[in-house]
Amino acid sequence: MDHRPLTISFIQSLDEISATEWNDCAGVKNPFVSYEFLLALESSKSVGDQTGWMPYHMLVREDGPEGQQTIKACMPLYLKSHSYGEYVFDHGWADAFERAGGQYYPKVQASIPFTPATGPRLLVSQSSLPEERPLLKSALVDGLTQITKKMGLSSAHITFLNNDDAAVAEAGGFLIRHDQQFHWQNRNYSSFEQFLDQLSSRKRKQIRKERKTIADSDIQIETLTGSAIKGHHWDAFFQFYIDTGARKWGQPYLTREFFDEIGQTMGERIILFMCNRDDHNIAAALNFIGNDTIYGRHWGCIEDHPCLHFEACYYRAIDYAIEHGLKYVEAGAQGPHKIARGYEPIKTTSAHYITNPSFRDAVAQFLDQERCGVSADIEYLSSRTPFKKA
Repeated sequence: MDHRPLTISFIQSLDEISATEWNDCAGVKNPFVSYEFLLALESSKSVGDQTGWMPYHMLVREDGPEGQQTIKACMPLYLKSHSYGEYVFDHGWADAFERAGGQYYPKVQASIPFTPATGPRLLVSQSSLPEERPLLKSALVDGLTQITKKMGLSSAHITFLNNDDAAVAEAGGFLIRHDQQFHWQNRNYSSFEQFLDQLSSRKRKQIRKERKTIADSDIQIETLTGSAIKGHHWDAFFQFYIDTGARKWGQPYLTREFFDEIGQTMGERIILFMCNRDDHNIAAALNFIGNDTIYGRHWGCIEDHPCLHFEACYYRAIDYAIEHGLKYVEAGAQGPHKIARGYEPIKTTSAHYITNPSFRDAVAQFLDQERCGVSADIEYLSSRTPFKKA
């Protein structure tokens, strides 16, 4: 096959290209790599030079006839001046490198800001031939290593990437890191009750009791999507988001404008479970819809009620997945307490390129040990799920 020359370039905002060009590579399966989601982060100033997340997206263009160039691959990329909002923690690496006299920041990060959801990171045009795809993905990885060296950066990181992309990154000299999350899997259930039937009696009773607590309360939960989500809903949700963020980590990342924009540009891929009491919004859970997955992203409340978090974040998402034939519910980072509610431990993957050879060797040794620990944790937690034993 005759390969035309490829050119690698970088853009500091997605508005330098069209939604069609980016989404041809991003596809439709994962909402977080979409042009609409990433541009909303930029235009709402949730990312940018004042946030420590500077957009620096990579494009691979193919030279065509008469000097025309076509985007054949791309990567969501950011220059980072800190390690916040990533959910893959390398603060210890930064501290060790700087104590040894190095400068860890800035670094370069291929990720979706503030979004610990696995998905594609090496985005290749849907029109590419099957035999072209490995070449284009390798070009992205090679471009990332080259820009890391050229800019004199300590490291490059690709977080929450899928297995196919991780294999390409590893072949390109990246170190592989594992962690775990808790996901729910739809085993062709026809109803929530059929799902419960697969659990042990004690866990089944516990979940029914938790759901009954909300059903018997004076709280109503609306399922809102698309144009049904109005500005006043986003006003309420942002209040919940700010309150929860301030209590958890001190500085919420997303601006109020971000929610308006995603509501306008990708509302049909959003599910908002809004909790009301006495005609007042008191809590909400924000979810995004992928091709086969519902992604739980943000929860917030201004009133504490027993079991409301479980109902709005976990059980309503399971209900929705079953009703709409979705295969998975990803409920975000952290949370071994999700196991008791039918969520199972799942391995997540990140890839890391370290430029300093001595530092790379030290990180590689650490990751060897860490992967063994993560694997043992997943094996143990898998044995503690509430499903009936065969």
